[in-house]
Amino acid sequence: MTMATTKQSDAAFTEEERAAMKEHAAEVKRARSTKGTKAEKAAAEAAAVVEKIAAMPEPDKGLAERIHRIALEVAPDLAPRLWYGMPAYAKDGKVVFFFQDAAKFKARYATLGFQDPAQLDDGSFWPTSWAVTPEFSEADEATVAELIRRAVA
Repeated sequence: MTMATTKQSDAAFTEEERAAMKEHAAEVKRARSTKGTKAEKAAAEAAAVVEKIAAMPEPDKGLAERIHRIALEVAPDLAPRLWYGMPAYAKDGKVVFFFQDAAKFKARYATLGFQDPAQLDDGSFWPTSWAVTPEFSEADEATVAELIRRAVA
């Protein structure tokens, strides 16, 4: 690969996207090198999610805490883990949904996103991500809880 090709491919990703890819590579490396039982590894991953949420700026931190609480209450069988530096919740090793804080990509709002393993199918066209704003209400919490229930059904 020439220097010109390298510079062109680097321009295809923002600084934030490159940082997320580096975070993901570090997550994979850490998961492969972590010693211990399956339960100990799961506990370490869950602790990493809590640490990541605690490090978020407000209002993202408060939103992430609320979604994390809902996820643990509604789907305790999901495994919290980091995914590209974002709190995510996995089943059988596959991410079902994630919370992307607005600050991560300098976005206008945080995002709650669902991946392919989520059972949200509804005909031939359905949403897989939602904007989450600081005005996130109790009614919104109920909607998120229902989405998570459907996702893992």
